[in-house]
Amino acid sequence: MLLGIAGIILSLALLITLAYRGMPVVIAAPIASAVALLFSGAPLLASYTEIFMPALAGFVGSYFPVFLLGAIFGLLMTTTGYAESIARTVTRWIGARNALAATVLTSALMTYGGISLFVVAFVMFPLARELFRAADIPQRLIPGTIALGIFTFTMTALPGTPQVQNIIPGQFFGTGTFAAPGLGLLGGLMILGGGLVWLEYRRKSLMGQGEHFGDTPDTADTADTSGAPDTRRRGEGPGAAPATTESPAVALRQLHPVVPFLPLLAVVLVNFTCTLFVFPALDWGYLQEEKYGGVELSTRAGIWAVIVALVVAILLIMALNARRFGDLKNGFTEGVKGSMLPIFSTASEVGYGAVVASVAAFAVVRDAVFTMGGNALVTSVVSTSITAAITGSSSGGMTIALNAFGSDLNVMAVEQGVSAEAMHRLTAMAAGGLDTLPHSGAVVTLLLVCGMSHRQSYKDIAMVTLAIPVVTVALLLGVVALFGAF
Repeated sequence: MLLGIAGIILSLALLITLAYRGMPVVIAAPIASAVALLFSGAPLLASYTEIFMPALAGFVGSYFPVFLLGAIFGLLMTTTGYAESIARTVTRWIGARNALAATVLTSALMTYGGISLFVVAFVMFPLARELFRAADIPQRLIPGTIALGIFTFTMTALPGTPQVQNIIPGQFFGTGTFAAPGLGLLGGLMILGGGLVWLEYRRKSLMGQGEHFGDTPDTADTADTSGAPDTRRRGEGPGAAPATTESPAVALRQLHPVVPFLPLLAVVLVNFTCTLFVFPALDWGYLQEEKYGGVELSTRAGIWAVIVALVVAILLIMALNARRFGDLKNGFTEGVKGSMLPIFSTASEVGYGAVVASVAAFAVVRDAVFTMGGNALVTSVVSTSITAAITGSSSGGMTIALNAFGSDLNVMAVEQGVSAEAMHRLTAMAAGGLDTLPHSGAVVTLLLVCGMSHRQSYKDIAMVTLAIPVVTVALLLGVVALFGAF
């Protein structure tokens, strides 16, 4: 048994190391799984084909439409210039002097509107760079500022967000994406407020030390050993010359400024309407038939509402840009390609979690987690936080934890009178805390996009996406204990 536990720990360390070193998780996860299996004495090939792959396939089967439609929607918003137009409009409203708030709120708006997190990062960096240049804010703060807008409150806290991190809990707790709206809004405001306070403090501190936009401290640490292309050469990295290609958003300036916001608004409104009004009013009795698996509407409504909302938004973009069908076609093609790596990376982590959960030593770990707190809500938060930290993925970590503990957590919640909606909201928020440790794929990608190193920018990313969200979830656990879900 001790050897099996050692194998689990060693496999986790290996997964973190390989991911941090830049190895694709699609490859790293099976390798780490093999280590856990070797130490436990379980058969390698049978475990790979009968445990790892079914778990991977199950995640892809459940969430592929969300990843696919989200990627297509994001690429169409970028291709049409809507995303850039939104960013520039919000900047005009807030003012270029408020570069930090403008970057955060624009990123948040696009994320809450259903655009893939990584697409938002690529769209926002060139705009944030110009805002920071104009305000002479140290460029090392760009990654943390974008991260606050896309990796935190709009990903997990705000009710109705169509990001997959807000959909997954509903598959286990029978809740919708608007679960515990008051709790989510309170948590979102706490994370947003705390993050902006920290970024403003850092801006004043760095500028007080004489650091400006053009300064690149710790340049020796910026060498890229990942094999990724050098974005600085294409006018995409810090200090690069502005791109000379005319943006598609130029043409949009002749349109009403509200037009680019319509697809985002469609996602929110359709998701809200389907979740709270349309779906509950329909007859879903046929779901009990054997060919539909006897599923309950409550376990599917969240993901169905998001799928419908994204489809409507995509159709709206096509209708508004019917004369640009060629450009839109390219957006579809690139969106399909762009959805593959994220979903299979996350699914591979889920497969790894299934393998670890299958070894005998995992029962000891599971029992230790359940005896740690005794409260269903605390147990869900703690187990999700731990697995998200290990995998460096909020969606992967949450899926692993809920696959392992979900049914037991539901039983505990009923016995203890714990609100399923509070479980949904705080579990999702917990997944968006420790997931951004240094080996996180999202962190590594964001730093590469911005041309920064961990030494230069990770401190600020960690504060706004890890420290503040973790403290917020801890405080909200106390709020729920005193006042219940709301």
